[in-house]
Amino acid sequence: MDGEDAAEEDDEEESCDVEAWETLSKSFKEVQSVLDHNRRLIQQVNDNHRSKIPSNLAKNVDLIREINSNISKVIGLYSNLSTNFSSIVQQRRAVSDKVVKNVES
Repeated sequence: MDGEDAAEEDDEEESCDVEAWETLSKSFKEVQSVLDHNRRLIQQVNDNHRSKIPSNLAKNVDLIREINSNISKVIGLYSNLSTNFSSIVQQRRAVSDKVVKNVES
């Protein structure tokens, strides 16, 4: 393998690493955003419950539904994160295998 091939493979590995980091970072930020929103909703539910005002207690039904919906979103986001991470690992292994094969050639 010549210097040009090695540099090309290093670029491939680096772009895979950058892509992996960006994908994981984006997914974790999305999850954190939903979790932060749920934290605020839960606080609102608690405040409404403590107030014992009937209209506030009635609002809790919708707030709890939204919390449940957000939990489903988080599950979906983590599922996608897992899938994306697996794909990235497979890509990384393919690049690594290519490097090893080229070194052996």
